[in-house]
Amino acid sequence: MLKDIKLNNVFVIDIETIPQKESFDELPSHLQELWEQKSQYQRKEAQTASEFYEKAGIWAEFGKIVCISVGIYHLEHKQIHLRVRSFIHNDEKIILRQFISLLNKQSKNLQLCAHNGKEFDFPYLCRRILVNGLNIPPQLQIAGKKPWEIHHLDTMELWKFGDYKNYTSLNLLAAIFDLPTPKNDIDGSQVKDVYYQQKNLTRIAKYCENDVITTAQLLLRFKGLPIITQENITLVK
Repeated sequence: MLKDIKLNNVFVIDIETIPQKESFDELPSHLQELWEQKSQYQRKEAQTASEFYEKAGIWAEFGKIVCISVGIYHLEHKQIHLRVRSFIHNDEKIILRQFISLLNKQSKNLQLCAHNGKEFDFPYLCRRILVNGLNIPPQLQIAGKKPWEIHHLDTMELWKFGDYKNYTSLNLLAAIFDLPTPKNDIDGSQVKDVYYQQKNLTRIAKYCENDVITTAQLLLRFKGLPIITQENITLVK
C-alpha cells in the first residue's frame, strides 16, 4: 500500500484551531446573527447559539489557527527519522506566513499529509490564508486540478478504502496498529480553554506535535514499513 510514495517528499501536518473570540458575547452583533444562521442545523433543539459557540473553532469563518505542526521525514544511516516543528503565535497571520514560507522553499509536488486533512486541515488553511490576505501556496491549490493531480494524502481517507460513511479517529487507528502515542494531558475540546484561560501556547503545540508524530507513524504502517523509534524523532525549536 502506497509503496510509490516517497517519504522525503511528504510533509505531515496538523493544525489547532479556536473560536476567534473567547465568548459569543464578544462577537459584533452582525457576526452573532451570522453565527446563529451558520450553526442552526448543528445545534441541539434546546441549545442556543451562545452555548454552541464553544465549537466555533471548527468553522474557518468563525475560528482561527493558533498552531501548525509539521513532520518531515528524512533518511539517516539507513533509518527513517522525523523532524517535527511547530509554528505558534497569538497572531494567526504570523503563523500562516511562517508556514507558507516553509512550503515555498519546497517542491510544488510536495505531498501534504494529515488525518482527515481533506475535510478539515487543508480547506481550513486555505480559507484562513485568504482571510488574512495571503497567497495560497502551490501545494494547497486544488482549483481546476484533476483528482490525480492533487498531491494530498489523508490517512483517514486511505483507511476508508472507498467506504465514505466510515469515520475513524486517529486515536483508534493508533490503538489498533499498536502505535506508541505519548499521553496527552489535553484533547481537542480543551484547546480553547488552554488558549484563552491558561494562555499556554506551548501546551497546545505539544498536543499538536503528538498528533503529527502519530499520523507520520500511521503512514509508515500503511506503507508496510517499521515505525520510527523515539530516539529518531527530533523536535525542532
